[in-house]
Amino acid sequence: MSAAIVIPARFGSSRLPGKPMLAIAGMTMLERVWRIASAVPGVSRVVICTEDHRIAEHAAVFGGETVLTSPTCRNGTERMAEAAASAGITETALINLQGDAVLTPPWVLAAMVAEFAGASDATAGSEPDFDIVTPAVALGEDDLAAFKAHKALAPASGTTVTFDRRRNALYFSKQIIPFVRTAGMAPVYRHIGLYGFTAGSLARYVALPPSPLELTEGLEQLRALENGMTIRVVPVDYRGRTHASVDAPEDVPLVEAIIAREGELAL
Repeated sequence: MSAAIVIPARFGSSRLPGKPMLAIAGMTMLERVWRIASAVPGVSRVVICTEDHRIAEHAAVFGGETVLTSPTCRNGTERMAEAAASAGITETALINLQGDAVLTPPWVLAAMVAEFAGASDATAGSEPDFDIVTPAVALGEDDLAAFKAHKALAPASGTTVTFDRRRNALYFSKQIIPFVRTAGMAPVYRHIGLYGFTAGSLARYVALPPSPLELTEGLEQLRALENGMTIRVVPVDYRGRTHASVDAPEDVPLVEAIIAREGELAL
């Protein structure tokens, strides 16, 4: 089993133009994400895909492999699919790591790769019995309380997921699911927005039109579920690391403070 990490990095962000080249504690976001991807064991190739030559030129400075994709790609998944075809990526597992995911622990990505490896071993090299892999974190009592408090202020923030006994996703929602009527029976899992595909499942997914539940909740993974695709959920542990993202300039000092407090994820 072989794995590649593909990093979609769009220069033309409407909210934060040039976002991947934004400096975080002395290093651009893109280089930070590339270093995280490069630190994942079992990954044979890391490819940055972008619509802008400025990002490609910047990636060349730190040794990143880059492929230029069309500016008409609607999201990172479509950009990843185009890159996989044009760059001749032949690895079995294709992991999508967004170019702003600067606080993603390498061991979370490694768990996704391991899920593909385990499926490959179990089926003697044939296709896995799932289409997509994605991680999630079980929320303890304190974390769940904090999650609910944040939801009260920003209802569309954060996503939860439920899954069956084989860890195949049943549903993703911006609501907190399951509703906890009886405590201690099943934890609430916060979904981490990372996805791994095979080449076949990636091509199938991007060929599908947006679906009703996807458009209702604003969650692109629901397109896969509505069309009968199987999403395998991998429970992961952040090991005390803080989960956060950069969506606006005011997020930069918050992320820098996290890195100063918790240390670098990859050097």
